[in-house]
Amino acid sequence: MAERHHPKEEYGIVLDFLQHGYPFDRRPSHRKTPIVQAIGKTYFTLLELVPKQGIFLQPYEEIYIGPEKRDKIHHITGKLPMGKLTATARAELEHVIEELITKNEARFVEFYNKAVPMTTRMHQLELLPGLGKKHMKEILDARDEKLFESFEDLRKRVKLMPDPCQAIMRRIISELEGNEKHPLFVDR
Repeated sequence: MAERHHPKEEYGIVLDFLQHGYPFDRRPSHRKTPIVQAIGKTYFTLLELVPKQGIFLQPYEEIYIGPEKRDKIHHITGKLPMGKLTATARAELEHVIEELITKNEARFVEFYNKAVPMTTRMHQLELLPGLGKKHMKEILDARDEKLFESFEDLRKRVKLMPDPCQAIMRRIISELEGNEKHPLFVDR
């Protein structure tokens, strides 16, 4: 059986930097490692990272975590479950995701333009919070006339359309929480 390829993140956004490691870590302070909690820019992967010695990072800072020589990150400890995020990281999460969606609007508008049926009864668009069969049909009819160019274009052409950016953000959060059977945006 073929192994599923998990795409790797190249860049992450710092959600929280714990200079003295986790507060619940019982090891003596000289044995603790600084920890960075970050989210990947492309696949929204939550990651636990260890910075290089002497490096201090700020929330919202973009960091390189790809396979080449990293200037600030020593190594990636692994994926981070949502439940292990610090209160600070959790508080920053929605803002960072919303900013990533806004900066890459074309990528997410393309989702609305290219979403397909999953079964005879369920369409990918219906997996977005706030979108039911009625909105799905209106979106499909509007995009058949002309593909959407922006979130604003989508809102103008689909009556009572929930905020497209917010719908995607809420879906990503739900996927990160492990609530979704069919991930659309998050690599688990």
